[in-house]
Amino acid sequence: MEIKFSIVEIKPPEGTSVILGQSHFIKTVEDLYEALVTSSTVIKFGIAFVESSGKCLVRYDGNDEELTQLAVKYANEIRAGHAFIIFIKDAWPINVLNKIKNVMEIVTLFAATSNPLQVLIAETEQGRGIIGVIDGYHTKGIETEEDKKERHDFLRKIGYKK
Repeated sequence: MEIKFSIVEIKPPEGTSVILGQSHFIKTVEDLYEALVTSSTVIKFGIAFVESSGKCLVRYDGNDEELTQLAVKYANEIRAGHAFIIFIKDAWPINVLNKIKNVMEIVTLFAATSNPLQVLIAETEQGRGIIGVIDGYHTKGIETEEDKKERHDFLRKIGYKK
């Protein structure tokens, strides 16, 4: 049996985050839609799911056409069994991750980020699978006391800490 490896590069547009995971059932798109739309009154999103049995289609939905088309584009590039991809704006992954994790058919989450993402794909005669992700860039060092203060101040500026 032969195995091929490839990389799918995802570059979320400015102000957008991407969530990548794996599920196991055709109702994933509808359940993720409900989880996202009930998490915030202002969230915009697009979802795509790579079906890996039956018709083997990219299933999709969303409340923002641009984000939905972006999700479809990348899901079609990934083409790994039962993978799903969500693009969101006007919310952060932290606002929706617990709702997504509580969707019954979710198996795992690979990434939730605004960074460029590289999805590592393995392909055999049977199909394709995600074997991991590279999220962001190389580490440049260890934070200093000044870096700690910047982190502390930033979290308070955006309202995530008191």
